[in-house]
Amino acid sequence: MKKRIIIAGGGPAGITAANLLSAEKDYEVILFEKTQMLGGIAKTVNYKGNRIDIGGHRFFSKSDWVMDFWKSKFPIQGAPSKDDILLNRKVNLSEDPKSLDPEKEDNVLLIRNRLSRIFYLRSFFDYPVSLNMNTIKNLGLMRMFRIGMSYIAVRINPIRSERSLEDFFINRFGRELYMTFFKDYTEKVWGVKCTEIKPEWGAQRVKGLDVTKAILHSLKKIFVKSNDISQKKTETSLIEQFLYPKLGPGQLWEFVAAEAEKRGAKIVLGAEVKKIHTEGERVKGVTLFDCGKNKEEYFECDAFISTMPIKDLVAGFDAKDDEIGRIADGLVYRDFLTVGLLLGRLAIENETKIPTINGIVPDNWIYIQERDVKVGRAQIFNNWSPYLVKNQSHVWMGLEYFTSEGDEISSKSDAEMAEFAISEMEKIGFIKREDVIDSTVLRMEKAYPAYFGTYGELDRIREWSLRYENLYLVGRNGMHRYNNMDHSMLSAKAAVDSIKNNFSKRSEIWNINTEEDYHEEK
Repeated sequence: MKKRIIIAGGGPAGITAANLLSAEKDYEVILFEKTQMLGGIAKTVNYKGNRIDIGGHRFFSKSDWVMDFWKSKFPIQGAPSKDDILLNRKVNLSEDPKSLDPEKEDNVLLIRNRLSRIFYLRSFFDYPVSLNMNTIKNLGLMRMFRIGMSYIAVRINPIRSERSLEDFFINRFGRELYMTFFKDYTEKVWGVKCTEIKPEWGAQRVKGLDVTKAILHSLKKIFVKSNDISQKKTETSLIEQFLYPKLGPGQLWEFVAAEAEKRGAKIVLGAEVKKIHTEGERVKGVTLFDCGKNKEEYFECDAFISTMPIKDLVAGFDAKDDEIGRIADGLVYRDFLTVGLLLGRLAIENETKIPTINGIVPDNWIYIQERDVKVGRAQIFNNWSPYLVKNQSHVWMGLEYFTSEGDEISSKSDAEMAEFAISEMEKIGFIKREDVIDSTVLRMEKAYPAYFGTYGELDRIREWSLRYENLYLVGRNGMHRYNNMDHSMLSAKAAVDSIKNNFSKRSEIWNINTEEDYHEEK
């Protein structure tokens, strides 16, 4: 008899697990997704023919397995894309016989140039910040001097015990650079002071990047040009190219899910796992609420893979543990809100030497560092893929806000939120109100697991979960860890490997994205 594996959640981790398990004849795979769309935060929403990539997803990893997985689903482009043609842009096209022409085929990975910048003091700065004439002009010689001296000081006398994210940033960038470019933006994202956030967030997101590496990378660019998409020796924050599905990340994840279904996996949308039933040290089954049928159903299982928020998972367990319940209930999340704006033009001009269609700024996304607005980032979807935009003469933007349940931003209606975003972007000179053609608002709950609240006691949740020999916590919310997409996939792969090997080495899942050199292992 086949072993039944139940998966809760249809984001990258859940879909990866379903796809891998469906390739094995020994398993019956059922995936439950509580919303009506697959992809989680990596889904792509189609609004009147204009597609929104929620959060912005670069398809790049230093894991060979992850890169090979993506490329096995969608080949890399072997001919110029629409904007390559219009701009007469040279691209290092794939010579693989399986490569495709994005003008003729949809299931293809585009090769995209990466550009992210910081908007601060009504000016653009490189991201990461570079030591160049533009930076010196925008900041002034005195502030640049203070940045340099504070960095030298912390290299000589670093903070020995990093107790907060503030300590982490100061040790890597110096106090002055931290105060200038990191403090306000980070507190805008998380809604609390950097002194209240655990340093592990920086260790996972920034990895080994510091000022020295950023400067050496800038110098190397002057003398060495590389078109290698793997960029294995480059810090993730410094990569200059990435792959991207023609119609957004959701396109690829829907394809991967459909492939699993063709192999026999069952995927149910609008079905939320509500209760987890145990028998001794095993998960026996789950009860879910099926919105389509408007009723609860019970399913037994041989293994349960959860990408659910830990808070919801623990609350649903029939075997109650008061202390574990307290820790889980104290975990904090930040929600995510995107305002999509369709514009006739941008008010801000492209002052770079990078050619773009209609002269729009060339950035994939822009970090809005300004203190007088609440918007956190601005995405230019035209620059992710020209196929995300229905009309090439329009500018399609995503304005990102970080919220908490019940706060001022999340409490606004969609109409109020759109008006608020338009006013903010006009205030900082990005747009003019008369150029707005259309708008939409998308909301994602529990998008970012926070590194405060009871996060410091998360190890106890991990140990509790490992008591149950057939329970697997994977993915960003499943592990309450701010993983990138590739880390979520690797956690799913580790869970599948464990199931295939009679539930062995389950604790190894928690080692993913904890060591800087995880990606160097073949």
